[in-house]
Order: sequence, then structure tokens, then C-alpha cells
Amino acid sequence: MSEESAPQPTTTPPALKKAVRTYLRFDYSERLEHLVLLISFTILGVTGLAQKYAISQTGEAILGMLGGIEMTRVIHRTSAIVLMVVSIYHIVALFYRILVKRVSLTMLPVTEDFLHLYQDILYYLGLRKRKAYYGRYTYAEKVEYLAVVWGTLIMAITGFMMWNPIATTRWLPGEIIPAAKAAHGAEALLAVLAIILWHFYHVHVRHFNKSMFIGKMTEEEMREEHPAELALIKSGKTGESPPAEVIHQRQRYFFPIATIAVGVLGFGLYKFATFEVTAINTVPPGETAPIFVPITPTPTATALPTATPAPGEVTHANTWEGTFGPLFNERCGACHVQSNQGGLSLATYQDALKGGQSGPAIVPGDPDTSLIVQIQSSGNHPGQLTIDELNKVIEWIEAGAPEK
Repeated sequence: MSEESAPQPTTTPPALKKAVRTYLRFDYSERLEHLVLLISFTILGVTGLAQKYAISQTGEAILGMLGGIEMTRVIHRTSAIVLMVVSIYHIVALFYRILVKRVSLTMLPVTEDFLHLYQDILYYLGLRKRKAYYGRYTYAEKVEYLAVVWGTLIMAITGFMMWNPIATTRWLPGEIIPAAKAAHGAEALLAVLAIILWHFYHVHVRHFNKSMFIGKMTEEEMREEHPAELALIKSGKTGESPPAEVIHQRQRYFFPIATIAVGVLGFGLYKFATFEVTAINTVPPGETAPIFVPITPTPTATALPTATPAPGEVTHANTWEGTFGPLFNERCGACHVQSNQGGLSLATYQDALKGGQSGPAIVPGDPDTSLIVQIQSSGNHPGQLTIDELNKVIEWIEAGAPEK
């Protein structure tokens, strides 16, 4: 939604005997903005929650359909950029309506909204005959609009921290990254539930409001949903648009300033997406030098004999402490070391043997019943091991999964 002047009645064909009078509520640009917001938000919700609940059956199915965790992240971040572009457009369009068209800020809460809320409570309790006398926007629509603004701001800030963790921790403590992850996921879940439980009910279930798709509302719908605004329209007190020459004069000042603002915000969005690529790319490159190649072959020393492990002897490399603990920390650390998704922690050897909600992750001597082998063998896991790494894990478990 956005600020807009009061809707004007549209003409209907005279040939219709019982023509239904309609009123323009949202113009084409507002409907297009809502459509892009709808698509980008839906993609963000699906791809974001699939990553948040990656080890659930639904999460794994969605990640598999989207081509794996890395492709899902690309889709998620692309949709985030689209959402921020829509936000920039909304800001510019909002100021255009305020500064050029001089429309009133009907989307902002006013004292009368609290009176409307009180009247609706009386109506739902059976102590009042009808609901409140709404204007252009109800108090529920205003709250939902402000929730979108607040939610987008929170998601942008926490998303930048997770997208650029090294740059963030240069100025803030390292604990801010898991805190941003928790806030990002919680806000995403809250937004999706609010859309499904609140928005869908009030706009599509209780009464299917088509105005955001066709731009118009019938007189009967206006009388039911926005009676105070309809009364203003019928009384001719909605206000007239400024003369064309006044609009042109204001545009001469507005467009140059808006162009500069869009350029600054666009550059900020570009830096948002490219500020930091990976942790490796942020490390300064090492010094290079030409390789020394001697003219005459360098004498080679006789290789010293190395000790060969006796049969049944376990080397340090084939233990949890030597190889597999660090391996699981690297591959699975985000979900099962820093947090305990599914009740499974791989922070220590004892935690791995204990397992999670689905059973023990490691069963010494029995890789077939070890949950970590079953999950990794199915592929497309967020912390997927390579084939060589998985084979080494299986050999280690078959050897009894020694700790030290």
C-alpha cells in the first residue's frame, strides 16, 4: 500500500441498464508495485524458511527442488535485492505524492484509529450495531503497512550482517552474527505467519478484496469497507488535484533531487550485495616470486624409513580428535556445533554418540545404522561431505569410531 489521493468515481458504459458504479482505489503503478512485492516476498519466505529448517523433510524437499543449498541461497539473495529495489521505488513514489501532488498522509495512525478499535471491540461483543466508520485506510491496514516497513528494515540490517560477516565483525563483536541470524529467522517466520493468518483472512477469506488487482471497488464495497471516504467523495470534499502548471513547476525541483537520491540509494544497494564475496577473497594475496630451477640436478637424499602402523593399530589421523571432529565442525558447524538443530550436537565426541531426536549420529562399528552416514549418503545436505570424506567416515566407524 502507499499514500494516494482520494479515489475518483469512474464512468460506466451507458448501454448497461444496471451499471455498477466503481471507484478507483489504486492506480497501475501501485498495483504493479504490490505484485512485485508479492512475488519477491513469497520467494524469500520459501527459500528462507527452507534454509532455516534445512534438516526437516519439507526443508530438504524444497532445497532439492531448487537445486541444493547454494542455488537456494542465490535465489534468496536475488529476491532480497528485488525487494530492496521495490523499497527504494516506494520511498521515491511516496515523496512524489507528498511533495508534488500534496496528498494527505492517510496511511499514518491518528487518534481516531484508537476510537475505531474501541468501537469494533464493542461491535464484536454485541454492544454496538455496526463497525467503525472507516476512512481511506482502517487501523488494521495501517498496522499491517507499518509492520511491512519495520520488517523490511530489520531484514535488511540483519541480512547485511549475515551477507557480510567479516566486515560486520570489524566494528561489532562476533556474537552479533548468530544474533542477527536468530533475529532474521524469527522475523521471517513472524512475517510469513502474519501474511497467512492475518492478511489472507482479512483480504481473501472474510471478503475477497480485488481492488489491489483490478484497482477499483464498487460502491457497495466502499460503503461496507470505507464508508467515511465514500461520504467525502459524494459530498465533493475530497479535494481537487493541483493545476497542471503547478505540478510541472514542482516536478522541475523534485526530479533532479529524486535522481540524486536514487543514485545514492542504488550505490548503497550495490555495495550491500558486493561488499564482501567470501572469506577467502578478503584475505590479501600472498607475495609471488619466480620459481628457482637449478641448472644441474640437485642430489636427492635417501628417504628415511617411516613407521608402519601394526595391524589393528589406530593412528591419530583416524580418530575423532585427529580428523573427524574438525571435519564435522567445518562442514556441520552452523547447524550442529554452534546450534543443536534436530537436537543433534557434534560439538564433542560424546554428543555425536548420543545423537539427536532421530537417533544416534554415530554407532561405532555399524555405519549402516549411523544416522550421519544415512543422511550424507542421500546427498543434497546443507553440510554435504565429499565422496572421499564420506568413505573415510564409514571406514572410521567400521574401525570402531575411536575418539583418540
